[in-house]
Amino acid sequence: MNTATRNACITGDLHTAEVLLTQQIDADKNDHNAYANRSFVRARKADWDRALDDALRSISMQHSLTGLISKGIALCGKMQVQDAMEAFDLASMFTNEYSKATHILLLIKAIAYFNVNMHEHAILRVQNLANVCPEVDTPVCHIVEAYLRFQLGTLAFDGAYHNEADHFTSIVNTIVFTSQAAIHSKYEDFVVLFGWNLKQLWQIANQKRCDALLHAGMLREAHESYRYMMDMSDEATKAGCLDWSTVFKQKCSVLYAINGDVAPAASGENSLDASNYDKAFQLYSVAVDLNFATDAIFANRSQAKLKKMRWEIAVLDAEEVIKLSLSNYLGYQVEHAAQLYNEASEAFQVMFDNSPDTRHQELRQQYVPRSSVEMNIQTVIRAHMEYIPPRLLDTSTGRLCDRNAQIEAFETSTEYKKLLSSVSKCADLQMEHIRSVVVKYFGYVMLSHRWEGKEPLLNDIQGKSVYELNSVGSVRKLQRFCETAREAGHRWAWSCTCCINNKDTEEVSEAITSMFCWYQHSSLTIVYLYDISPLSGPGSLASSDWITRGWTLQEFLAPNIILFYRNNWTPYLDHHPDNHKQFIMQELRDATGIDSRFHVNFRPGMREPREKLKWASKRVTEKPEDAAYSLFGVFGVHLPMIYGESKQKALGRLLEEIVSQSRDISVLDWVGKSSEFNSCLPADITSYASSSTLPCLSEDEIRTSIFSLRVAGDEWVALELYNKLYATNPPSFSNQRLHLPCIAFHVTKVKRRRDQGLCFTYDVEVKGLCDLVITTEQKLIQFSREKPTARRFLLVHPWDCRLLELPDFSDDTDSVDDSSLPPSPSDSHGGFPGEQELLGSESSVRALRLIARLKQPFKAFLLSQKYGEEYRRIASDHEIMAQIKETTSICDMIDCVTTVEVV
Repeated sequence: MNTATRNACITGDLHTAEVLLTQQIDADKNDHNAYANRSFVRARKADWDRALDDALRSISMQHSLTGLISKGIALCGKMQVQDAMEAFDLASMFTNEYSKATHILLLIKAIAYFNVNMHEHAILRVQNLANVCPEVDTPVCHIVEAYLRFQLGTLAFDGAYHNEADHFTSIVNTIVFTSQAAIHSKYEDFVVLFGWNLKQLWQIANQKRCDALLHAGMLREAHESYRYMMDMSDEATKAGCLDWSTVFKQKCSVLYAINGDVAPAASGENSLDASNYDKAFQLYSVAVDLNFATDAIFANRSQAKLKKMRWEIAVLDAEEVIKLSLSNYLGYQVEHAAQLYNEASEAFQVMFDNSPDTRHQELRQQYVPRSSVEMNIQTVIRAHMEYIPPRLLDTSTGRLCDRNAQIEAFETSTEYKKLLSSVSKCADLQMEHIRSVVVKYFGYVMLSHRWEGKEPLLNDIQGKSVYELNSVGSVRKLQRFCETAREAGHRWAWSCTCCINNKDTEEVSEAITSMFCWYQHSSLTIVYLYDISPLSGPGSLASSDWITRGWTLQEFLAPNIILFYRNNWTPYLDHHPDNHKQFIMQELRDATGIDSRFHVNFRPGMREPREKLKWASKRVTEKPEDAAYSLFGVFGVHLPMIYGESKQKALGRLLEEIVSQSRDISVLDWVGKSSEFNSCLPADITSYASSSTLPCLSEDEIRTSIFSLRVAGDEWVALELYNKLYATNPPSFSNQRLHLPCIAFHVTKVKRRRDQGLCFTYDVEVKGLCDLVITTEQKLIQFSREKPTARRFLLVHPWDCRLLELPDFSDDTDSVDDSSLPPSPSDSHGGFPGEQELLGSESSVRALRLIARLKQPFKAFLLSQKYGEEYRRIASDHEIMAQIKETTSICDMIDCVTTVEVV
């Protein structure tokens, strides 16, 4: 659906939307999407027959997700529920499991159930989706549930069942009013499909709740609900419900008079004396709403809110007090606490002129010196500055600012003055409030892009405004970046071209080390796609150079929020989402090859290292060492960058660190040439581009294998192997030497085949393993049992401790005060197994499960003896798949457990 049609649907101009779609169909009779979209519009108009006709036309041209959804909605309108559900089920074939499209489809299906009066079933489906489905967008489930409850409450209310206020209360509690514009934008698909008014959902739900409570005779609760609504509403919302508010208050006044309760102010004073400030505020608000207000009532209400630190509301009452009585000192006291610092000082001076001296001294003692407040603010600023670039562009002036200039700009800002005032009272020195103001003010936007020709450098813009430079080439890109960041509401911006002194090697090294952190802490990252035109449609990202660059991997993973812009600086696909990472998740997954679970809130670290190396394997960098350096931030490692050391050494140092920290052998799973750094590591990161996944045994197959092993009496020997592997040290590096735990099988025969070419193919026999074929560029010694060689060859099964099925306590989010390893199977029974009670135990089962898995095919390494106990890995042009022979006993495997040193 194009932008014009979508906007017409959002604004409710369904006639225009239908006309536009009809024109689109007339221009292309085979446009199945246009037919499906027109079906949605006609469904909105309750023109169910024509809606179904359009849906069927769309499907007859091409089965699609959109077409089947439109069919389901139209059939629901005609109350053909079973046929509608079949259409929705077919639509699921066009989505990926756990994808955003799947979740939206399930929600649409629930809404369809609601629309055919299966109300409770529909709401239950939404709740189950939010609670059970992994990676679900929980907020959207809450929004859908809230709107369904709103409709249910409206039905009950219109039917005079005024005790149904709970439906509206649920909505009010689910949705924060200040997020309504964002909700409307983020979930506007539901606005397009069903005409939902998400912008005013909160307001209307509040009004309905107030009316329902009032009709139920719950006067106090109705007025409390009204006050909550007014407190949370902005001026535009208050103006929009002025007529309703007037009528509501008139009804309340009548009921208060009928009940004889005309003195809420007196009750308010009692509550204030009892320090029940919320109750006092409610009662004073009743008096104000019912036009019983005096300067004393405003003063007392402001005091109640002052005690609850609701400054914005308190200051409004203080101003009313001053208007009604210039001599009432309470008005000036509250104004000082809640207004900007300079205005508060003026208010103090007026108060001193109109109040006794004893009041002055008592009031002054309640406030701390400005210097103490400033010290706390400076402490927060210094801590925050550790995570942001030292040099940023001021988008308001276009000038480069160092940290001192950034701080100076803050100290002269309105935000700073307001902060000084808000924390100037002793009880109000809240560091969290200071942090929130500082983080918001110093929020910055990062630029991610592909360098094009001559980019403006630091010396080109030092002391100048980027807006005053000649708007050509890359300068125009920098200007538009700053303008776009400013339009998005951000004061500061950063670009790698001009915010780093590229002539200072120490600064460059520090910047590269900090780059991931800077992107991670940015308020927004803007990605500029120089090679994507405004005419490009969905799927264009995959063709952009930006996807292929090494450094842009961390620039994609690190930020929480990213917006993509085309080469004319318009948003990608003409959409204006809060975050493209979530809006086009499936396209990003297809383009980058990165699963959507890593897109948002990615954390650097050692988890799933092989997967991360695969992401980088198809990317390129200008400098060969950058293939490794660009991943330092992704893995969270801090290593020196030594340009000129060679690509193999840079990658080797990174992989060595990964193995040392993670103990994960998956990084040894590659195909290609061996590195000069260590033969068990690849020479190039492209060696990680492909990797096969070994088939997993089903639980039924494992149980069958366990039964056979028990029948054969192998339970005790299996536990012996389990314990030996448990006691094996994990893999480690030392001086470029890999100490690799493994199950090592001796090669007994190597015979080269007659075929010739760039590689040599060998038939290999290994003791305890099935025969196999290995292809390599290296020329191997041929030998057999009859003609042995002095050099040893081993085919090894690298040991993966995950096969032990022990609990994993390595989640970065947990911090457990226990450095000990989980107990081994023998430990859990007080010693090495030998007791009858062990049979059938959990430890025994884990040991037998291990044997079942070890007998499956595995990825092996071929090692050749170099000197003494040192070995080198023989690189192959394909994965070496090996399998243990049926005749190989568990005792044979126990004898093969060892640690080899690979150089």
